[in-house]
Amino acid sequence: MDNNFLLQAIIYLSAAVICVPIAKKLGLSSILGYLFAGIIIGPFVLGFIGQEGQDIMHFAEFGVVMMLFLIGLELEPSKFWKMRKFILGMGSLQLVGTTLALFFSCLYFMDWPWKTTLAISLALALSSTAIVMQTLKEKGLSNTSLGRSSFAILLFQDIAVIPILAFLPLLATTTIDPTNELHQSVISGFSSWLQTLIVIGIISSIYLAGRYLFVPILHVIARTRLQELFTASALLLVLGVSYLMQLVGLSPALGAFIAGVVLANSEFKHELEGDIAPFKGLLLGLFFIGVGASINFQLIIENPVFIFVFGAVLTLIKFLVLFGIGKIYKKKNENNFLFSFGLSQAGEFGFVILSFCMQLDIIPNRLANQMMAVIAISMVSTPFLLLINDRLINPNLPSKAKSKRKESDFIDEQNPVIIAGFGHFGSTVGRLLKANNVKSTILDTDSERIDVLRKMGFKVYYGDATRLELLKAAGCENAKLFIAAIDNPTVNLQVIETLQKHYPKLKILTRARNRTDAYELIDLKVDHIYRETLYSAVNMGVDALVELGHRKYSATRQGQQFIKYDEITTQKLALKRHDKKAYLVTIKEEIEMQEQLLKNDLHSQIAATNHSWDSEHLKKNILE
Repeated sequence: MDNNFLLQAIIYLSAAVICVPIAKKLGLSSILGYLFAGIIIGPFVLGFIGQEGQDIMHFAEFGVVMMLFLIGLELEPSKFWKMRKFILGMGSLQLVGTTLALFFSCLYFMDWPWKTTLAISLALALSSTAIVMQTLKEKGLSNTSLGRSSFAILLFQDIAVIPILAFLPLLATTTIDPTNELHQSVISGFSSWLQTLIVIGIISSIYLAGRYLFVPILHVIARTRLQELFTASALLLVLGVSYLMQLVGLSPALGAFIAGVVLANSEFKHELEGDIAPFKGLLLGLFFIGVGASINFQLIIENPVFIFVFGAVLTLIKFLVLFGIGKIYKKKNENNFLFSFGLSQAGEFGFVILSFCMQLDIIPNRLANQMMAVIAISMVSTPFLLLINDRLINPNLPSKAKSKRKESDFIDEQNPVIIAGFGHFGSTVGRLLKANNVKSTILDTDSERIDVLRKMGFKVYYGDATRLELLKAAGCENAKLFIAAIDNPTVNLQVIETLQKHYPKLKILTRARNRTDAYELIDLKVDHIYRETLYSAVNMGVDALVELGHRKYSATRQGQQFIKYDEITTQKLALKRHDKKAYLVTIKEEIEMQEQLLKNDLHSQIAATNHSWDSEHLKKNILE
C-alpha cells in the first residue's frame, strides 16, 4: 500500500462517504457503517490500508478524547457531584461483577494461568465509550435516565483504567524495560504517596486554571474576532490538558473530561462545543474505521469457533451483569434491555490493556491477539444487537406498563375535538381549549407522560393514533376537529393519511416542525399547517421591533402579514422542491417579493394611527 498521505486520506473519506449513508438507508447505525468501511478497506478484504491502520488508531483516539471533553461541557460541576452515587455505585458493580464473572468462567473452562485470566477479565470488563455515547446520541437518549446510567458506568471505567494499569505490573513474570513501557509517566520514579499527591495537585491545578486562566485567555482571543484562532485555542486546550494527564500516567480522555466539567459554567461553553464538535465527529468516524481495519481475519479463520463462541459468552456475561444492575436500580424492562445490550461489548481501552500485558509478558502474544479480535467483533456486533432489541425484543415485551395501558384503551367519551400527541405542543393547545370550556379527547403513547398528565387532572388515553380502530373509538366520525400534534413527523403523517382515507370530512389541524415537514403535509392537501419555527420566530421578531421603538400595532400587523406571505411562499416552494435550481431561484424571488410587500403594507396602513395596542406609546405622549 502506498504511504502517500493524500491517497490514504482519500481512501478513508471515500469509504466513510459510501458506507455510512448505505448503513443509514438500511436503518442501521452510522457506527456500523464506519466499521464496515474499515473492514472493506482493511488488509484482509481490499487491502487499501495495511499496518498503517494500526498507526491511525493512535491519532483517531483523540476523537474519544474530544467526545469526553464535550460530555464534560454538558455536565456542570453541581450535576456531576449529584451523580457521584450512580458513578461509584453502578460503575463499581459493573466492573467488579463482570471481572469476577469472566475470571471464574475462564478459570473453570480454560486452561489459563490465573494471572493471565485476571488480566484478560479486566481488559474485557471495560465497555466502549465511543460506541455507547454515539449510539445514545443517535437515539436521542443522552439526557435520559438511561443515558445518565450508561454515562456513569463508562466514566467509572475510564477512571478505573488508571489503577488497572498500575496493578498489572504486579502480575508480571518478567521485568519490563522502562524505556519501552507503554504507559511510562514522568512521575513513575517517585514513591506511591508522592505520585498520589502529584496527581491530586494536577487535577486541582486544572480546576483552578479553568476558572482563573483558561476563561480570561479565551476572553482575550475572542476580542480578536478571528474564528480560526478561537478554534485553534479550543483544540490546544483539549490536547494540552490531555497530554498533561498522560505525562502523569492518567487517561488523556479523563483529563479532557475534567477540563470540560470545569468550563461547563463559562460563557464560552457553546462556542467551544461548536468548534470541537466537527473534529470530534470526524476523528470518531476515523476511530471506528480503524477498529474495523484492525480485525485480524487470519486469526479468526484459523480458529473461528473459539473466537466467536468466546465473543458470544463475553457478550452474554456482560449483558446478564448489566441486566442485574438495572434490576437493582429498578429500571423498566424496555430500558433495561437497551441499557444492557448497549454496554455489552468490550471497549477501546481493552486494546491498550492487552498491549500492555503483552509487553509485561502476562498474556502470550497469540492469545492477546485473539482477545483483540474478540474485542473488535464485540464492538461490531453491538449495533446488530441494538437493532434486534428495537425490532424483535422491545415490541414484544410483556411489561406492566404496556399491560396497564391496554386496559386503558377503552374510550368512554365523544368530544368535538380530538388531540393526538400531548407533549409540549399538544398540551399547550389542549390547555387553551380547556380554559375556554372546549372538551377534548386526548390520545398519547408515552406511558410515563400519561401518568404525569393524569396527576395534573387531564383525562388522557393510551393509544396509537395510527390504528383505525382507536380513531373510531375516539369518535372521529362525529368530531369537528382533529389536532395532530405528535412529536414524530413520520407518525404524524401516517395518522393524517389514515384520517383522510377513512374520515375525509374531518377537519385536520396539524403541527409541523419546520418547512420541510410542511412540504410533506402540503403534498397530502392539508390546509391548516402550523409550523413551530415560524410562529415563535415571528413573535420574537415582533417583540424585537417593539423594543427598537416600533409601535406595537404596526409591529404585530407586520408579523401577521409576514406569516401570511410565508405560508403562500411555502405552497409555491413545495411544488418546486425536487428541482434544486428552480427551488433556489424561487426562494430568491419570493424573499425579494415578501420584503417589498411588507414595505408597501407598512406605508399603506390606514389604521396605522391606532395605538390601542400600545399603552406605552400613549403614556409617553401624555408625559411629553
